[in-house]
Amino acid sequence: MGNLLKDFGIKLYRKKAGIAVVGLGYVGLPLAIEFAKKGHPVTGIELDRDRLNHIKNKVSYISDVPTADLKQVLRKGTFKATCEFSVLRDIDIILICVPTPLKRKYHPNIIYIKQAVKSIAGNIKKGALVILESTTYPGTTEEVILPIFEQSGLIHGKDFFLSFSPERIDPGNSQYPVHKIPKVVGGINPEATQMTKLVYSRIINTVVPVSSTRVAEAAKLLENTFRLINIGLIDEMAMMAHKMGIDIWEVINAAKTKPFGFMPFYPGPGVGGHCIPKDPLYLYWKARHHGFRSRFIKLASDVISGMPRYVTERVFALLKKDGILPKKAKVLVIGVTYKKDIKDLRKSPALDIINCLQDSSVKVAYFDPLIPYLRIDRINLKCISINKTPLQNFDCVIIATDHSNLDYKLILNNSKLIFDCRNVYKGLNTRKVVRL
Repeated sequence: MGNLLKDFGIKLYRKKAGIAVVGLGYVGLPLAIEFAKKGHPVTGIELDRDRLNHIKNKVSYISDVPTADLKQVLRKGTFKATCEFSVLRDIDIILICVPTPLKRKYHPNIIYIKQAVKSIAGNIKKGALVILESTTYPGTTEEVILPIFEQSGLIHGKDFFLSFSPERIDPGNSQYPVHKIPKVVGGINPEATQMTKLVYSRIINTVVPVSSTRVAEAAKLLENTFRLINIGLIDEMAMMAHKMGIDIWEVINAAKTKPFGFMPFYPGPGVGGHCIPKDPLYLYWKARHHGFRSRFIKLASDVISGMPRYVTERVFALLKKDGILPKKAKVLVIGVTYKKDIKDLRKSPALDIINCLQDSSVKVAYFDPLIPYLRIDRINLKCISINKTPLQNFDCVIIATDHSNLDYKLILNNSKLIFDCRNVYKGLNTRKVVRL
């Protein structure tokens, strides 16, 4: 086995090992481009025709991948994309970066992982290393993926190697690009772990091996569960503070002066993106299969899920003071992406706020410089221009997402009432500005 690792390492070092990335989304494309920029031959496998057309036209569709970087690796020939799994017959390393949604609130859906693994198993090169990056519940790699390969007659440690390395990409975070985020790796056996460490060491500064795939899977879920629970806690504290007439933002600023034992979290209208709303529920589901019910995860998830409704109820209460009923109200939602400065609508709480408003017959408009129109579920709206549409036309403006390039002074000076979910107007509590 020592010779195998040595030969594998030499092939990687000489950039002769072919790398495939299955799924070129927010995780897969940045990884693929990072390897390709280092000179490793990378093939992306993507079934979405729109994404393949973007790559063909040399235009990036992921905010963390500059179009210039995509053009560079395409020009150098270190990156190419296809929808055919047959290319894997010449590939040494396969990274799986496919979505892992929920079937319903507490039930994981790993169908995309299973489909990808079945396609890989039918085309895998002897001795190839397969690495799952998609976030999933502890045991998936060993209990689901390994048997699929074995059912195809493949023997682990001989015909292929398998490991798990959770993605940690934070869209839009320029402080922590791919190479600066430590990578946790855990293999089915020690050899798979070492091979995976060698792979990621080519592009990432720090690689952290753990004893098993289960530990690596659980580590990712702990990271996101930690965030979910603390966000749920501070959201509940915000609601409590409002009842008590206390400014939660001032409370947080005071508490965070403590140099130890406290980490500030901030309230908001809910949580969006692919990870935080979903990943802890994978852990919750798996724990129940072991006879354990996680009260913290469910409670935090329920609190956060209720925040969009809470925001609309607060707004309705403010409008009622002015004698305005919901069915007569006009409300402008500013910022509809789930995160500031990121063109991503996945599970955005702003969309839930819009739905809640529309359910109460409120006339709703929105402004977001990153999203020209909304065609999602029951929402069918075009972005207005706050420079052309008088803000005074609206009874209330809700700041749901605090994009950096918005003219908040213009909004403040021309709005009748602002409900600030993001503490944009720090310290400003007036009749005109009400903070969450």
